[in-house]
Amino acid sequence: MRVFVTGATGFIGSRIVPELIGAGHQVLGMARSDAGAQALIAAGAQVHRGDIEDLDSLRNGAAQADAVIHTAFIHDFSKFAANCETDKRAIEALGDALAGSNRTLIVTSGIGSLAPGRAATEEDAAIFNPAMPRVSEQTGLAQASRGVNVSVMRLPQVHDTVKQGLITYAVHLARVKGVSAYIGDGLNRWAAAHVLDVARLYRLALEKHEAGARYHAVAEEGVSMREIAEVIGRSLKVPVVSLTREEASAHFGWLAIPASADMPASSAQTREKLGWSPIGPGLITDLENMRYSQD
Repeated sequence: MRVFVTGATGFIGSRIVPELIGAGHQVLGMARSDAGAQALIAAGAQVHRGDIEDLDSLRNGAAQADAVIHTAFIHDFSKFAANCETDKRAIEALGDALAGSNRTLIVTSGIGSLAPGRAATEEDAAIFNPAMPRVSEQTGLAQASRGVNVSVMRLPQVHDTVKQGLITYAVHLARVKGVSAYIGDGLNRWAAAHVLDVARLYRLALEKHEAGARYHAVAEEGVSMREIAEVIGRSLKVPVVSLTREEASAHFGWLAIPASADMPASSAQTREKLGWSPIGPGLITDLENMRYSQD
């Protein structure tokens, strides 16, 4: 199968590319820069130049493929609402190219606060939250009415010893501010998965695709924010502190909303459907083993 991968040089996409090639698929990877193009060539992929804001490039790439995996997103959280709108337009452009073909499109979403008070399941529908206005899931599933064979990959905090999703920003804040913080009792939880397990799940979702499915790339149902803050504090040798919600806004900035959210999730249905068994290190292990000498 020839697969167009957006975000192919990013943290997750760069792991999906070799996973697909290793399983015998051809990859057409989107690259913004010469360095990104060279990395894709070195991995054995073909290069498609463009970016998430170039809608014609997205349509052109999708038109050349049997399936599309969309992982690209602009991770500038100072412009989060605008970046969510860019993502929406990108998914619609991919839908333009795939409409009426029944070709596969896998869009990427987040776990978020799908089911406050319990672990979210694949059956929980996405809820629009004005504070976190990403609508990739809703936009993706809407393409089904246009004859696109679409599914959704919901991501937790995806990690290795270099990056850990939103926790990467918490590490930076702890270094800059000299304290590692959590909010209240710190018992709110974030689901997590190792990046190589996530890459393998994208491949399984492609090969065993089910139209309209929502998949949870969750290896650990929930790791408490207090435990996360404590391992960061130990590693940076800074105090670990509890903040009130009022104090959290000043300390965390834009990160205050997700840092206070309880976002556990189950992947039981995903594991059963796709035969996925995560084997990578846990989040705390990767945080303990990362290099803290620099961001």
